[in-house]
This record gives sequence, C-alpha cells and structure tokens, in this order.
Amino acid sequence: MSSPGFPSAVDFGRDICCDLASAESREWLVTNGIGGYAFGTIAGHQTRRYHGLLVAALRPPLGRTLLVAKFDETARYGVRHFELATNRWIGGAVVPEGFRNIERFHLEGATPVWTFALADALLEKRIFMQSGANTTYVVYRLVRASGPIELSIKALVDYCEEHGTTSAGDWRMDIAPVENGLRVTAFDSAVPFYLLSSAAVARPARDWYRNFDLASERARGLRDHADHLFAGEFSATIAPGESLTIVASTAAAPSLDGEAALAVRHTEARALLDHFLAGNMGISPTAPPAIQQLVLAADQFIAARPLAGAPDAWTILAGYPWFGDWGRDTMVALPGLCLATGRPWLARDILRTFARFVSEGMLPNNFPLTGQAPEYNTVDAALWYFEAVREYFELTSDISLLRELFPVLAGIVDAHVRGTRYNIHVDPADGLLYAGEQGMQLTWMDAKVGDWVVTPRIGKPVEVNALWFNAATTMVRFARALGRTANPYEALAQRARTGFARFWNPGGQFCFDVIDGPGGAGDNDASLRPNQILAVSLPETAQTPAQQRAIVDVCARDLLTPFGLRSLGPSESGYHERYAGKPEQRDAAYHQGTVWGWLLGPFALAHLRVYQDPDTAASFLEPMLRHIEAAGLGTASEIFDGDAPFTPNGCVAQAWTVGETLRAWRAIATAQAKPGSTPRKQV
Repeated sequence: MSSPGFPSAVDFGRDICCDLASAESREWLVTNGIGGYAFGTIAGHQTRRYHGLLVAALRPPLGRTLLVAKFDETARYGVRHFELATNRWIGGAVVPEGFRNIERFHLEGATPVWTFALADALLEKRIFMQSGANTTYVVYRLVRASGPIELSIKALVDYCEEHGTTSAGDWRMDIAPVENGLRVTAFDSAVPFYLLSSAAVARPARDWYRNFDLASERARGLRDHADHLFAGEFSATIAPGESLTIVASTAAAPSLDGEAALAVRHTEARALLDHFLAGNMGISPTAPPAIQQLVLAADQFIAARPLAGAPDAWTILAGYPWFGDWGRDTMVALPGLCLATGRPWLARDILRTFARFVSEGMLPNNFPLTGQAPEYNTVDAALWYFEAVREYFELTSDISLLRELFPVLAGIVDAHVRGTRYNIHVDPADGLLYAGEQGMQLTWMDAKVGDWVVTPRIGKPVEVNALWFNAATTMVRFARALGRTANPYEALAQRARTGFARFWNPGGQFCFDVIDGPGGAGDNDASLRPNQILAVSLPETAQTPAQQRAIVDVCARDLLTPFGLRSLGPSESGYHERYAGKPEQRDAAYHQGTVWGWLLGPFALAHLRVYQDPDTAASFLEPMLRHIEAAGLGTASEIFDGDAPFTPNGCVAQAWTVGETLRAWRAIATAQAKPGSTPRKQV
C-alpha cells in the first residue's frame, strides 16, 4: 500500500532482501530536522556504531546520542512463529535470521518500508521520525492475512554518544512503567526517554545483550562490538487491515497515533516535491524518479540551529551519520539543496545565519557544541559564501538581502586584502590569494594524522584563486546592483585575472595545483588534481578556451570515474587506489586518489561549458543517479575508491554530493530546454 505520488526509485525484492551481503550493504536513513536520525540496514542488524532507531540530537543540531538501538520482533501467526529481526554476533553467528522473511523493501517518499511474508500474511513495517522532535515511530500494518498476528517486540536501548560504543559492565539503567509504556533513565543526569504504545502491553526488563558484531567498524579499524540493554517487551495482536505503533521519544507525551503521524510525514514529503517541480517549471515539466528521490534526500541535511535572537535559524549538516554543520560544506551544498529544490527562503535564512559568524573575513570551518567557539581554519568557506549569495541573487533578485549582506561581503574582501588568520592574504605582486602555515590544513583537502598534514597545499591553491577571482567579479555586479562604486572590485578582479595565468603548466597542459609554495616564487605543485576543474565550472574563468578544454580533457582522461573525480591522478606518486583500514590509513588516502562525489557536478558543468553538449553532460550524472540504490538508499555517498569497482565509502549521505548533483542536473536540464535543443533523453 504505497502512498501515491512518490518516486519509485528504490524498490527491492527477495534477490536483495534475502541475500545478507546485499541487504546489509544497503542502508536506510530518516531524520528529524534538528540533527537526530534513525539509521540501519535493510536486513535489520547493526553493522555500525551509528545504527539505531533513535539517535537523538540532545543539543540541536548536535549532541547526538544513541538511545534506542533496535527492536527485535517475533510474529506468531496461527501455530507458527516467524522471526522479523536479524542479529549478527561477534564470532559471525547470525541469529535470528529475520531477513529471510523480507518479501520487499522500498522507500515510500523518504520512509523505509519492509514487507514481511509470513505464510499467506503480509506485514508491513515503516520507520520515520517526527519533524522537529527526537521521536521515532515504528508502525506495523497487517495488509493481508486470514487471521490476526501476535507481535512480540523487544526494545534494546543504550545511552551512548554517537561516536562511541557501550560495554555493559555492571551498568543498571532505571526502567520504570509509565502510562502506555516505559521510561528509561540511563543514569542520574541523563535525559530520560520513553518507549510507548497505545495498543500494546509493555513489560519492563533489564537484561544486557552483549557482543553485537559491528563489521563496518572492524573494517574501519575501530572497536567492532557493542552491548545493548533489553529494556522491555511490547506485545499486541493485530487484525487484518489494522496497525500497531511503537514510539521511541525523549518527549514524555508524544502523539501515539502512528497513522496520523505518517500522514503528516507524507504531506511534508509531497510538499518538498511540489516546491521542486514548481521551482523548475519551464525547465523540466517532470523529473526522473532518482532526481525526485534526491530532492527528498536534500531535506535530510537541513536542520534547525537555534541562536540567540534567531530561534528559528537553519543550517546544513554536512553528512550522515557523523558530520555536523561545516561552513565550506554548507556553502557548496546550499545552491543544490535549497535553490535547485525550489526553496529559496531556506537559502536566505542560512545565508543570514552564517553572516552572524563571519570573523576577520572568515566563515567558521565547523560549529562545535553549544557554548564553544567556532573554529575558523578554512581558507575557502568564505569564498564559497560569495558563490552561494550570487546564485541566490541570480535566482531571486532579492535586493533587500543583498543590501543587508553587502557590508559583510565587503568586509570579507577587505580582510583578505589586508591579511587575516593563517597568513591568508592577497599577494600585491600578482593579485592572487596566498594561504597557509606549517601544521595547518586550510583547503577542502584537509586530512590530518597527528601532526602530519597529508595535503598541506601551502601557497596559492588553484581552486582558492578561482573562487577569489569569482568573488571579486561578483562584488562588481553586486556593487552596481546597489548603485555603489565598483571600481575597487574591478581592480581586484582584473589583477586576479591577469595573475591567474601563472597557474598554467605548459609542460603538462593543465593547471598547477598550487603555485608559490613554501619554497617561494616558482615552487609549484604539478600534481594532477581535480581542483582546477573549478576554474572552468565557476561562472567566471580566467582561462582561454583552449586551456578550458585541456583542463576538462585531462580530468576526463585521468581523474573521471562514474561517481566523481579522483583526488589525485593514478600515475602520481602517493596515489591510493583504496580507501580502507585504520583511521590513519584512511586519512592518508582521503585526498590522495579517493574519488569525491561532489566533484561530479562541477565536472559535468565544465564539460557543458566547453563542449556545449547538454546530452553528453547529462550522461555523466547517470551512474550517480543509479547509485541511490547501492549504498545509502535514496541519497548519495561522500567518497568512492579510486580504482574499480569504485566501492562507496565515508558518509553514506553527503550534503555536497547530493547538492552538486541536483545543481548540475538543473543547469543541464535548463540547457536541454533551450530552443533548438533536442535532447536524446533526460537523466
């Protein structure tokens, strides 16, 4: 019983659901708009420390804490018992094997739905969260049967910061009966949470289940097992056509009407798609199911960040399950997540939110927990801010916001000309932006192992200066739109344009990645990296047409994969073909060959610019649109291995991968819709 009007982009049968390797490698995600989430595998067993039914944001949008790990269900139908749950234990034993009873798994909007086949009965299970609350609903619906089913549901709980794992020891949580269920208090100062149902009988328990196997953590070189507390059992009988709801929440009295809560969730999802289709009317009257699924995924990254004086402020979370809100990621992802999805008002709010945190001409790299100072160790976040404002203004012509933000933007430019943190300054000799100090990682290639900065890129990085040139030209347009003098910005733009010619490496016929490194003028890094693609994909380019084509061609030949661009050419010294192993091994590979999904969008747009062939540009996005069925379901991964088969890794849901895919799709669809364009097909 699928809700009509949703894309059918993710839908599996027994070939996937009943094969443990396939079912555990595909993960579902639901979120609540304040940083909390529920996350797991199709099969139902945990493979990560981050998997859980209620990972609550106790200090929105951060402070994420695993409260409810999972429900283990058993169904009695007639005289037979059927396991619905799956668990794998240290040592490899899989008991029970409920995945064998999964007939179908699909996404209904953004809501994961399991269909269990129990003899002639079909039982559906849905998991979703209430927007704005640390509340997870699990709704069971008996859609076909010749009689009732008795369900027994064991609730396994925890109280663990999301990056940790629990060892039970002699920990005794307080499990107390309350109206409609149970209250769990992990320790005296802990936030209590509740397990509730209006139709099930709850019996408290207090028994530790030990040594759940976390295979994905073992692969990451981290602690590979965890313990969870069996806190109580819910029992109920469901008649054909009826449903049962179990609620896990930090609220003492959430609504227990799961069907009504699901209807609200579906209405919200339908509104997201309506905004998207309305915002793209005239560009594309319809959109492929995979694009619509990514529109729903885009909303998962939007989260409330209440601020003093701005209690309704919004931000963008960089990725699930482990990233918070980062300045660079937010500004890269914002045009795709907000503008391409038809929600410019969200972009407006986020741009205003981040303007509050500009310091010495810089945007924060990341926001720590409430009460702690933001960190400003990024050279490009503030430059991406210009691009986000430019795209917003281009779409909306919102002169009032431009008037409000212009002094902030002007201050950023002035700070970079004068010089700011970490030796970031405009070099008066060539008008280019220099950045970096020993021991600091300031660009997006920011992996660090102890004191070792893997890719320090001290000097004048190519993408930073492409962004700087675009920021200066953007300020020219903004000044003119406001009736102000544009002369200072015209001078900065012209000097940056002239200076940018120094990036061309005639020997390699592509751009140096960094010029004027620690060794001074002429200390240039000729490594083949993808950063130069931004010099072509950004609105303004200082490269000649021949150079632009050469950049696109070398990236296509040596860096392009189906899911993005390699972070280092495979023939370069230090190339890593796999992202695997312990944290230090993974960090060493992170920007040394690992493929980044977000770069697929800029590459497709750069190719479109150079070759003016929207159909070919569109074809580059096709593998990513198929990828939404392969790892994080309905969303897009952060990174992939550098060599085939390009195994996905990192965050299963990454804001800038989703955002840049949507932004590129919209721009390419616009080109396809122009008079005279006859696209072969639309992706």
